[in-house]
Amino acid sequence: MYKIKKGDEVIVIAGRSKGQRGVVLKRIDEDRLLVEGVNMIKKHVKPNPNSGQPGGIIEREAPIQQSNVMIFNPATGKGDRVGFKILEDERKVRYFKSNGEVIDV
Repeated sequence: MYKIKKGDEVIVIAGRSKGQRGVVLKRIDEDRLLVEGVNMIKKHVKPNPNSGQPGGIIEREAPIQQSNVMIFNPATGKGDRVGFKILEDERKVRYFKSNGEVIDV
């Protein structure tokens, strides 16, 4: 189980996108995330007549290291650390370390 999953709102804590918030679109691998609107790059694209894609310069998200983001806690309005605990019904859930609130319902 990962501390940050697809669909979580995260805040960037390091790098050129520091302070930006976004939703995790997908996990690239064990330590790389694709976050919506964060770590934007410009990519030069050739036109492709088969798919009807025009050429030019497009702007898209690049992967970012998991260590450079923290999960956003709406109760405190800041980034927060994540812990794991097992509930009475034997489910393993994530929770915010600062206030103990369970993330997964």
